[in-house]
Amino acid sequence: MRWFWIDRFDEFVRGRHAVAVKNVSLAEEHLHDHFPGAALMPNSLIVEGMAQTAGLLVADAIDYNRRVVLAKVASAEFHFDAVPGDTLRFKAEILDLKPAGSLTKVSSTVDDRVQGEAELFFAHLEPGEGVPKLFEPDELLKWLDQMHIYDIGRDESGQPLQRPDW
Repeated sequence: MRWFWIDRFDEFVRGRHAVAVKNVSLAEEHLHDHFPGAALMPNSLIVEGMAQTAGLLVADAIDYNRRVVLAKVASAEFHFDAVPGDTLRFKAEILDLKPAGSLTKVSSTVDDRVQGEAELFFAHLEPGEGVPKLFEPDELLKWLDQMHIYDIGRDESGQPLQRPDW
């Protein structure tokens, strides 16, 4: 089973920044146990939503040629809890992009209030370095289509992103 902590992308500029949305709902089973009678979105899952947003931004920047995996949460700070009914907006920016890894700055906001902030390091692994393939190409493209990346995404010059022909 895969867990997706973003519902769609609202903004995506190749190699620079992205904005994704996560709607927090009582329909999500994990909220029933965290905490009974006072549900809130666990900050660890918010970090995962930030990482999925930034990780796809990084993977796209390197043309999906390597496996991009979260290597380190360098820092993370949360200012208030996200609760059912909130819409989290994950903002990700690439600060440094090198062949072996990348550094991103991410945040989550609710109604224009900063809910959380973090710096995330990603490792870029060659296929066959002990990391299983995360997606088959057609499965990844379907997911990217569902996230609206090719509807809203732009390259560095402002042109629409082209859907890969894998």
